[in-house]
Amino acid sequence: MKYFILMFSLISLLNADFDWPGDYDEALKIAKKEKKEIYLMIGSANCRFCEKFENVVLMDKDVYKNLTQDFVPLYLSKDIDDIPEGLKTSPIPRHYFLDENGKVIESMIGYRGQECFYNILEDIRELRKK
Repeated sequence: MKYFILMFSLISLLNADFDWPGDYDEALKIAKKEKKEIYLMIGSANCRFCEKFENVVLMDKDVYKNLTQDFVPLYLSKDIDDIPEGLKTSPIPRHYFLDENGKVIESMIGYRGQECFYNILEDIRELRKK
């Protein structure tokens, strides 16, 4: 029960201030409609580095604004969500950048601070220009 309350709180927190799609298929539809790519974070409620990344980086309004310029953000929990086939769920946090069809552009693992995450976003943008 404690786990479900924690997950509900996390999902509510992410959706309270930010407009995150609720599932993978929804994110694909939005990405196609808005001609954006998808940033997918796979995490877990019992992962302290996932929680730190969510609270320190993703909940920052400037990071969110930068992220949503070119990406549809999506969070999936490896514990309760259906993870698309071919995407690894361990170790976490796991970050995927996907095109509007769900093809992996780039992936990485681990906690990233704000400055590092900004640099990653810029690197992905530059990669896509080529």
